[in-house]
Amino acid sequence: MVFKNGRKISKIVHLGTAHNQIELNLLLDKAKQAQLIPDQQTLFSDPVTKPELFLESTTSKLLYNLILKTYHALGFEGLQDEIFKQLVIARIVEPVSKLDSIRVLKELGIDDVSKNKIERTMTSIKEKDYRKLISALCRQNRKINEYSILLYDVTTLYFETMLEDGKRIPGLSKERRLEPQIVIGLLVDQTGFPLSLQMFAGNTAETKTMIPVLKEFKQEYGVNNLTIVADAAMLNQANVREIIENGFNYIIGSRQQKMPFAIEEYLKTHENPVDLDITESVLDRQRAIYQYSAKRAKLDLKNIEKQVKKAENVIAGMGRLKKNKFVKLALHGKKLNQALVDKAKSLAGFKGYITNLDLQAQEIINHYHSLWHVEASFRMSKSDLKARPIFHHKEESIEAHLTIVMASMAVAKAMEEKSGMAIKRIVKVLKPLRTGVLISKNTNTRMEIEPQIPTESTRLISDLSRGY
Repeated sequence: MVFKNGRKISKIVHLGTAHNQIELNLLLDKAKQAQLIPDQQTLFSDPVTKPELFLESTTSKLLYNLILKTYHALGFEGLQDEIFKQLVIARIVEPVSKLDSIRVLKELGIDDVSKNKIERTMTSIKEKDYRKLISALCRQNRKINEYSILLYDVTTLYFETMLEDGKRIPGLSKERRLEPQIVIGLLVDQTGFPLSLQMFAGNTAETKTMIPVLKEFKQEYGVNNLTIVADAAMLNQANVREIIENGFNYIIGSRQQKMPFAIEEYLKTHENPVDLDITESVLDRQRAIYQYSAKRAKLDLKNIEKQVKKAENVIAGMGRLKKNKFVKLALHGKKLNQALVDKAKSLAGFKGYITNLDLQAQEIINHYHSLWHVEASFRMSKSDLKARPIFHHKEESIEAHLTIVMASMAVAKAMEEKSGMAIKRIVKVLKPLRTGVLISKNTNTRMEIEPQIPTESTRLISDLSRGY
């Protein structure tokens, strides 16, 4: 609008820019209403009809498209299963039941998913062995070869039922739960990116899960000489022999129950151990590496003192005799096993690593400490992706559920790597940025309105938009 004082322009007001007919109608109506001078001649030959605009819907389309971009980048589109893709994306956004995923997908702008389609897809996932295909795509994506170092760990997932059948069996639960459970073995690379996920009966011992997973991985992909990093709980001497026989290398961490010769010799010349000092020994082509940490020693000694105090309470009759290694049963009652206390204190701060690799000792230690990545992947699957509790009861449905969880884990991990942000935070930031659809009753047309992007979100969107 232009305001004039005589022949001189006193003010110019810009009312906006139109990109389509609906926006033009809105601006014309706004211009007409802005004619503030009663006798001013109108600029419009025809009266402008006020458009009737209604907000038809809003969806988190931006979030959906960014997750979809990573799904494609990992090659999962090669499965050519539209419903499987939608279930994976829904689990990342809001991990709920398969049927409730329909609601989640509608909020993302996907409204062609039905109960029947989901049920057919859950059957196809097992029949077509999607897990094997996803594992192969993950391995290709991470360029796993015979020099790669893989991390392995297990966890348990429980069911919301007390009925036992097939693989749903009560067993040793890390969370001390009594419900039937299954044991999950997860193989990841050094960053925690999933490569293989296997299900075992709920009463399967941890030590009996690793070898089948490794053998299958080797057979499927023909990858030899891989190095497996695992906690001591995963391996016993029989497992180590099988690992060697199958051509794998290994790095195992453990606290020593006995006084290893290497530590004994070290302490003869180091009355006060030096922080981060390393000593090692070789026995039967196995290297035993030990490192002293002042920080770990402080924590170990604190825990030893707690155990000693509990032992003294038991001896004094103020506590029940449970599993306390420092209580010694004697002829005339109970007493403190001082020799064992002294030995534990002498080992405080030392951590052992067993390997058959010919690498620098510190490199071996660093590889072992990357195990936290597999623990982080398990936390992602349990908390962010809510892999538990499991409500399915047929084995094929359980396997299908775990396949969706594995694919979701891979996509979520890739998004975290691209953005440097946790997947839960990514969803929290992007989900409120909703795309709207306006409908005009005058022209019966629809117009999509993009969300206004806050400045603090532009970097995240840019990071997630780049190739993987």
